[in-house]
Amino acid sequence: MYNQLTFKTSHELLDQYTPLVKRIAQHLLLRLPSSVVLDDLVQAGMIGLLEAAKRFDPSKGASFDTYAGIRIRGSIIDEVRRGDWTPRSVHRNGRRVTEAIRAVEFRTGRDASDAEVATELQISVAEYHALLQDSQDSRLFSIDELSHDDDDSVGMQFEGNDPGPDQLFQGDAFRQALAGAIDSLPEREKLVMALYYDEELNLKEIGSILGVSESRVSQIHSQAAMRLKSRLRDWQ
Repeated sequence: MYNQLTFKTSHELLDQYTPLVKRIAQHLLLRLPSSVVLDDLVQAGMIGLLEAAKRFDPSKGASFDTYAGIRIRGSIIDEVRRGDWTPRSVHRNGRRVTEAIRAVEFRTGRDASDAEVATELQISVAEYHALLQDSQDSRLFSIDELSHDDDDSVGMQFEGNDPGPDQLFQGDAFRQALAGAIDSLPEREKLVMALYYDEELNLKEIGSILGVSESRVSQIHSQAAMRLKSRLRDWQ
């Protein structure tokens, strides 16, 4: 398959695409705990790159750069998930919050407020905020995480073999659904997501812009992610 990509050896492939791997790894590192080492992400990304070169089929219409980017990102996220130290209780509570948001919004037809979600969970608002903080602090919980759910695959996760035309179509449709779901978020949550993912500001910088604490920004980000997971549940 390398010949179709004009690479005579894997060394040529790595030389040309190592900058892409490092760029993706550095981008994801911004969203991960400080204990995660960049070199580990790069190594996982290299494995994804080699897999992309083995499996790439130009007859399917996608460019190699696009295909490789998907494989590299997926390989890095899979590696992070394999090293997940998060207690099962945190995952379980995250699912509870997602279901509560979904129930409230289905019942009311509008954005669920903190107080409404807390009432649905039969806990105080302070306890609800603590659950959000635990989710934000304990795992890779981001837009990337939406493609790798706890129990099922969703969106752009391709299992095992090359993504076929149906899967690529599903991926495009998922991205459109995700963009629509982000656009429908409450204004403050949408702003936090834009500053975090588009502008790549950290939580402290976002807090300065919004005039709130870093921990409050963390809670808003976590709630936005859970709200998105709730609204994209049908993609599981």
